[in-house]
Amino acid sequence: MFDITTETIEWAGRTLTLETGRMARQANGAVLATYGETTVLATAVAMKEVKPGMDFFPLTVNYQEKYFAAGKIPGGYFKREGRPTDKETLTSRLIDRPIRPLFPKGFKNDTQVMITVLSHDLENDPDIVGMVAASAALCLSGLPFLGPIGAARVGYKDGAYIINPTVAEMAEGDLDLVVAGTADAVMMVESEAKELSEEVMLGAVTAGHESFQPVIDAIIRLAERAAKEPWDFVPEDHSAIEADVRKLIGKDIEKAYKITNKTERVAALAEAKTKAVEALGASEERPDGVPGNVLKDAIKTVEASVVRGSIIKTGKRIDGRKLDQVRAIVSEAGILPRTHGSALFTRGETQALCVATLGTGEDEQYIDALTGTYKERFLLHYNFPPYSVGETSFRLAPGRREIGHGKLAWRALNAVMPSAEQFPYTIRLVSEITESNGSSSMATVCGGALALMDAGVPISRPVSGIAMGLIKDPEGVAILSDILGDEDHLGDMDFKVAGTEKGVTSLQMDIKIAGITQEIMKTALDQAHAGRAYILDEMNKALGESRSGLAAHAPKIETIQIPTDKIRDVIGTGGKVIRQIVEETGAKLDVNDDGLIKIAAVDQAAIDAARDWVISLTAEPEVGKVYKGKVVKVVDFGAFVNFFGPKDGLVHVSQMKNERVGHPGDVVSEGQQVWIKLMGMDDRGKFKLSMKVLDQETGQELSDAAE
Repeated sequence: MFDITTETIEWAGRTLTLETGRMARQANGAVLATYGETTVLATAVAMKEVKPGMDFFPLTVNYQEKYFAAGKIPGGYFKREGRPTDKETLTSRLIDRPIRPLFPKGFKNDTQVMITVLSHDLENDPDIVGMVAASAALCLSGLPFLGPIGAARVGYKDGAYIINPTVAEMAEGDLDLVVAGTADAVMMVESEAKELSEEVMLGAVTAGHESFQPVIDAIIRLAERAAKEPWDFVPEDHSAIEADVRKLIGKDIEKAYKITNKTERVAALAEAKTKAVEALGASEERPDGVPGNVLKDAIKTVEASVVRGSIIKTGKRIDGRKLDQVRAIVSEAGILPRTHGSALFTRGETQALCVATLGTGEDEQYIDALTGTYKERFLLHYNFPPYSVGETSFRLAPGRREIGHGKLAWRALNAVMPSAEQFPYTIRLVSEITESNGSSSMATVCGGALALMDAGVPISRPVSGIAMGLIKDPEGVAILSDILGDEDHLGDMDFKVAGTEKGVTSLQMDIKIAGITQEIMKTALDQAHAGRAYILDEMNKALGESRSGLAAHAPKIETIQIPTDKIRDVIGTGGKVIRQIVEETGAKLDVNDDGLIKIAAVDQAAIDAARDWVISLTAEPEVGKVYKGKVVKVVDFGAFVNFFGPKDGLVHVSQMKNERVGHPGDVVSEGQQVWIKLMGMDDRGKFKLSMKVLDQETGQELSDAAE
């Protein structure tokens, strides 16, 4: 019934098996990939007909983790997989980025690649397996995919690279780098590092690229045995239309791209495009004119040719800068009065308003993952409102781009964040992009670092980031520092590097051509290093290190460690005691299973009151120590005083004053606050207290008091 084809190799100490012919047989291409005991199903399907008017390549990559893969049932009310998690969204982007450039120009058939995690051994991350499976499925599908690609994860520990480290090994290493590419060149890099040098990062990319060559060979062998007949796709030749567009508005485009102001440049380009549409576009009066999608492609091709050619020939950019020149920077910290930390970072026409908020343990985010549920105390949310580019749009939940840019900035800053022991706060950083013309994610890194320092978060060092671009033509190669939006759209590479003065903390690279060489990568890294240093200097003009104290409106947190067998005393039956502490003191309490208690409040007095209350519940009173207590009952022979949480003791009438007292009620009354000293225990184990040895105004001991 099944015509099963498999290919098996040993890769980085584990077995990788690629299988086709048993599952999803109606897809154009389907591959079941197993690495260790992690199994992923990847399918590729494309529609035979192109939708009318389609002017872009409609590729969709969907990665989904099934909870049954790890023997789990989803949390929540509905008990089924719902909206994509951030991990699923980020992995979808990770797989999309290296495969998208390998479809030929002009292919506009609706194409969908789906990757489903069916089994997870809790050791091998499914993202790499999914990328390999997707590459294999596309190669078997017959679609015009110019692959295959391979992919690998690279770790780094004790000076050595680790290929495809396990989840446990990743937690102990200094690097998490994913690299994907063809047999000849690198297509995509995504990484998080602990301030590593450019040389180490480049070495990791090279090590990863070399490691997945056997995977590419295995996919080719599988395709030779099981691939479907290739589609008969021949790109349409629009060179004549492009020539007409160049002749009609080529000079107008050249003139527009000499305008350095983005708004004015966009207006000039729009005018040129309107001129082309009116002269060449199809309409009811001119049905034989150029279709709108074809004309749009032709205009973009002419635009790219003009911009790229000018940069290669003149060495100058759209806004007049040199290739390695960074735009003007203005850094401002502490610009919002009531927030815990804020910064406005402006670089040219890109601007990020970053705000840091400090919270308590109850603000930590619970992440439900295949490997288990864990808590995240550093949150970074990136927002890209349409007004930042002078447009309007319907606002929905954060899209893939916003999640991806936010995670990139999170990776860049996470390496310098303090531990929970150093700084017991939950930290939320929000980046609102108020203007955008190139690399708002790197502006988020810079503004985010300033906002964290303004909030008093003791990060180890400031972090800056820069976006690099590439133009690679037969006429030459140009590497661009701090790229504009147009240079990104019309160029061949988007290469983002973030780090401190000590080293790189994050690196992300996307290639729009068939890969780049190691030499180009090295040059880009070196040029980026100089750019990052310049940006750091500009940031230091606003704020060079974390402020020594927290903002007036930020919560203050103190920690106290109690024995684990005393936790129940603090919480009380049904939470009665801890609720009472919170209600009466105004402080928040977060109790961990190991007995660590975090006490938070804006007012220090509230923290002191809650801390003293907790101590009174969990510690034992010390003989000879002075306490302040409350009289709870007056009897003929003395008064009972509550002085240490729930603990009461007796002040005998003879211990009330250094003179004869007729009746205890003549000295104290119920509810009165008094200073007492713990003198010891009686024969029945009851506390013996004294008031007469203390000054009842100050609590100071009286040296001449009679004992």
